[in-house]
Amino acid sequence: MSVLDWAAVPTPVGPLTLLADDDGAVRAAGFTADVGQLLPLIHPSLRGSLRERADLGTTTIAIRSYLAGEVAALDDLPVRQHGGVFLHAAWSVLREVKPGEPVSYRDFAMLAGRPPAVRAAASACARNAIALIVPCHRVLRSDGSLGGYRWGLSIKKWLLKHEGQVTDRGR
Repeated sequence: MSVLDWAAVPTPVGPLTLLADDDGAVRAAGFTADVGQLLPLIHPSLRGSLRERADLGTTTIAIRSYLAGEVAALDDLPVRQHGGVFLHAAWSVLREVKPGEPVSYRDFAMLAGRPPAVRAAASACARNAIALIVPCHRVLRSDGSLGGYRWGLSIKKWLLKHEGQVTDRGR
């Protein structure tokens, strides 16, 4: 069984807890202080025993840089999730959505190569275990409203505002 290192990074909207493997690939991230909330998000084949760390090196540095205003600082962090072909394609596309340039679920489905699969695109966001780094918060409803977010709409709104885009409908 592998070991997953974890650390929590303080943010203006609460702690961001991250789990990473020995190679430094992030396997889960979420706006919670409870690492136990993240474990069910990781596919059983990618789980391991947990080891708390003060920080996760380059991952923690990138998160702090993002919070300091370098919103592209997370772009090159390695991630590892389990899913089928469409999920991997969708998660990869999410990483290409630029900060401050959110897309609709419909546009996201089109970018992921399955224009009629709007619900599948929304499901890819819901199944994303790596909040912030795989930026599902950058996907909005067609009318510009926020839609859902596992970690709460107030956090999604803060992230979009931090990145330079927030909608009037996102209340």
